[in-house]
Amino acid sequence: MRVAVCQLNARADRAANLKIAAELLEQAAAGGADLAVLPEYTDYLGPAAGLPMPEPVDGEYAQHFADLAQRLNLWVLAGSFHETGPDPSHTYNTSLLFDRAGALAAAYRKIHLYDVEIPGRVSYQESAAVAPGAQTVVVPVEGVRVGLSICYDLRFPELYRRLAAEGEAQVLVVPAAFMAHTGRDHWEVLLRARAIENQCYVVAAGQIGDHEPGRTCYGRSMVVDPWGTVVAQAPDVVGVTFADLDLDRLAAIRLELPSLANRRL
Repeated sequence: MRVAVCQLNARADRAANLKIAAELLEQAAAGGADLAVLPEYTDYLGPAAGLPMPEPVDGEYAQHFADLAQRLNLWVLAGSFHETGPDPSHTYNTSLLFDRAGALAAAYRKIHLYDVEIPGRVSYQESAAVAPGAQTVVVPVEGVRVGLSICYDLRFPELYRRLAAEGEAQVLVVPAAFMAHTGRDHWEVLLRARAIENQCYVVAAGQIGDHEPGRTCYGRSMVVDPWGTVVAQAPDVVGVTFADLDLDRLAAIRLELPSLANRRL
């Protein structure tokens, strides 16, 4: 399986963001990708006053990426967007996965919400406007089992263990908008840890650069193999980075170091 991580700098212009995302997917298809992964909040990262209206999973956002998946003959993990939530004051932070025919293969609602207060640096309460999801999701893509997650989920290893142990995931995807001040120290370390402990490929697509108001995302989208080796990493620009996943290598690692099979809890 060939994967493409699409690194984006979404701003307050939704139409422009979606246009750039489409261009990145076109590059992914031209490069022979089977699966392309976009970052969290692909369509909008800007002031709260300008947030697009939340949509259902068959709304305009979904149709945009369904059409692209079909036209490009590409599996598309459409980052995430604000899905219509359980009440008027809360949305869901939702990832949609489309198959090569443009059909919706899976939807995942972010379980862990980013509620963080770092004096003088960042104050962000995702749960004030976003409701948590409750269901883990693993879906077959070209015969490969792919587990879904979003950004802050990365700090909760129990989620990924469930995806790998119960869902039999072989690949874990992480669309993200990881903050620069934590990304410098934690992003790669956490991605490699999730890969090693679950003996899975990890495919992580991040937002890069400045976003109003006063937010900077780390970028460094990457693909990590089941041994914890970074096999591809994006430079600090908007663009597409490719990696070929070797499922025979994954099987060999699980056979030679059977930590998943040896677990007792």
